Amino acid sequence: MKFAAKLIGSLGVILFLSNSCNKKENDESFNIFTVNQDIALGQQLVDYLESDSSDIDVLDPAAYPEAYGHMERIRNKILNSGEVYYKDRFDWRIRIIRDDETLNAFCAPGGFIYVYTGIIKYLDNEYELAGVLGHEIAHADKRHSTSQMTKQYGISILLAAVGGDQSIIGTLAANLALLKYGRNDESQADQFSVEYLCPTTYKADGAAQFFRKIGSSPVPEFLSTHPDPKDRVNDIESYAAGKNCTGTETLGQYVAFKASLP
Repeated sequence: MKFAAKLIGSLGVILFLSNSCNKKENDESFNIFTVNQDIALGQQLVDYLESDSSDIDVLDPAAYPEAYGHMERIRNKILNSGEVYYKDRFDWRIRIIRDDETLNAFCAPGGFIYVYTGIIKYLDNEYELAGVLGHEIAHADKRHSTSQMTKQYGISILLAAVGGDQSIIGTLAANLALLKYGRNDESQADQFSVEYLCPTTYKADGAAQFFRKIGSSPVPEFLSTHPDPKDRVNDIESYAAGKNCTGTETLGQYVAFKASLP
């Protein structure tokens, strides 16, 4: 299964709304949406993704309790690092998508996390997945999603989705996994992946190992416009080294996690 990419133009006049976030406190890029609008939009997208209208196959947590137990354990280590700004504001609910061909994970506005079985099985160690997960959590925590969606689709499109327009919600949800972040957003998400993992028992440069492995393979479509994987490896490892992070855990319970997947 692959999401079909669609181009949608802006409808109507851009509205200049006040931004409720404190950029100094959370180092966020300019965002005309409020935090509550992030959460509302994310919930609308999640409702569609997990409806009968969607073509993604989300694993039922009740049918795969062991797999979800592992996924939630990794997520909780990151959230409990003390570095996630919206830890207590966003939901951070996590779901696994059954798709072994897709090396991806994404986080909808408001902290709704999706991870494909393909990337879980592709990686070798738990800290690598923790690094990728930290990167996606950073996109939501720094509110990159609504900022980029505003640029790509226009404010009126997003406001219509927040208001419940199902045709627009369906299109946004279908393209959520292919949302193209700018290079600055990607670099910030890489940096904060290190920030989130540094206080944990994990090696803080987990995302670097993913990019190192990707660098020796055909680059997935979702990475085609991102910074070069080799540059990202160097940047992530240098940043982790500069922070003197002490985590060493790598394999963890990862073999058991992968075995619990369909």
